Amino acid sequence: MVKLDRSYRRRAFLQLLAATGFAGLSSPLHATSAASSGAADLRLAAIDWAMLETAWALGHKPVAACELIRFRVESPAVPLPQETLDLGLRGAPNFEQLRFAAPDLILSSPFYTRHEAALSAVAPVFSLPLFVRGEPSLPHALNALEGLAERLGDRQAGERARRAAEDRFDRIANRLKPQVGRPVMLIDFGDSRHFRAFGFDSLYGSTLTRLGLVNAWQDGTQFSFAAPVPIDRLAEMSDASFVIVSPIPIEAQAQLQRSVLWNALSPVKAGRVHQLAATNAFGGVPSGLAFAEGLADALATA
Repeated sequence: MVKLDRSYRRRAFLQLLAATGFAGLSSPLHATSAASSGAADLRLAAIDWAMLETAWALGHKPVAACELIRFRVESPAVPLPQETLDLGLRGAPNFEQLRFAAPDLILSSPFYTRHEAALSAVAPVFSLPLFVRGEPSLPHALNALEGLAERLGDRQAGERARRAAEDRFDRIANRLKPQVGRPVMLIDFGDSRHFRAFGFDSLYGSTLTRLGLVNAWQDGTQFSFAAPVPIDRLAEMSDASFVIVSPIPIEAQAQLQRSVLWNALSPVKAGRVHQLAATNAFGGVPSGLAFAEGLADALATA
């Protein structure tokens, strides 16, 4: 079997992209194209979704990333080109595909340290901790914009993206001023009897704080959320607005409609239940902004 060297694989991949009409999409957080920077030629591969979103927000779209079918469902705010190469599972990336992509830099996180040696054999690895136990994640996500931009040699992109994101969060917070003081309970249903709750250290929970809202879930978390939580815990949050952060499983929808317990909850009887579109609970600033916008739209109609 002939062993292909790195330069050959890179040329082959570039030819494939040219043949399929590869074209990038502009980022709403990045006012100018990354082509204006010296880092425009860096080829990025992303193992971690939050780092993938961070690169996209800077205008540096990875040529390869993991679990793209699921990512496009959970992160619609980040429209990656269809030509982006899928590297398989985040927990078990396809190293053959990764080598074929010939990246100059691989974006990872502490979640995937077990793969770092194997990843480093392909290309340098850059990792940032966006989710740290006991610490709010949104500040880490905002810092990552500048941290990754610095690594890419495109500091101005990080400054622009950070400023644009902070401005958008400020505008959303202003829209939500009438809701300040009312607790918000963030819910992700697994079935009709259990849900996942998001703490202050989650992307959603820390975004609530950034918007000046109160998180009704004050108990502990593990990996930024608590699960499975019995649905009867919601009876403790009679003053809250319930915000369901992802689509409810079809079977659970029908069961909740018939559930005596669910329908007896004060927020349900009062109509303070809001359904948001899918966003990535383990994403970066783009998912945080998408969640914030959806929350503002939902609560504004309350």
